[in-house]
Amino acid sequence: MTTKPFDLAQFLNQQHLCESLTIKEIQTLLDYTELVVYNKGDVITDIGEVGDAIYFVVSGETALVFEERGSEMEIGRMTEGELVGEMSFFDRQPRLLRMRVATDDTQLLKLSRAMYDRLRVEHPYLAVVFLEHAIISLDHLVRRVSSNEMSLSRYVYGRGGKR
Repeated sequence: MTTKPFDLAQFLNQQHLCESLTIKEIQTLLDYTELVVYNKGDVITDIGEVGDAIYFVVSGETALVFEERGSEMEIGRMTEGELVGEMSFFDRQPRLLRMRVATDDTQLLKLSRAMYDRLRVEHPYLAVVFLEHAIISLDHLVRRVSSNEMSLSRYVYGRGGKR
């Protein structure tokens, strides 16, 4: 299902991704994207796929899950204002994680590889802004996962972390 709500440009104007952009530039960026809506449990991308799109979370949450022996383990969540799917999109390697929708009525802006390639040529400044935001989103995820790992390690091994 695809829709373009009236206030999407205004919403993006409030986000870190677009803090240095004018409303006209935000509208130009929107012209290259597609708003997609998912429900809880939907799989957006799967393990082994090569990323053909990158997603900006407009509302809701996506869970990043690892599958082992038929069981899923959530390793992180991406929330409003964050990009997801950037690793495989940029390095063109198969995904290691499944991206599953964690909340009903989750709205994502989808930027396909073809549209990103056009954006890079036609509006390089906007492509750089998108790329910088991808780096920041990835950094936030790595920091959250690292913090969770440190907390677990302290719990299992004590304050000293000795094994």
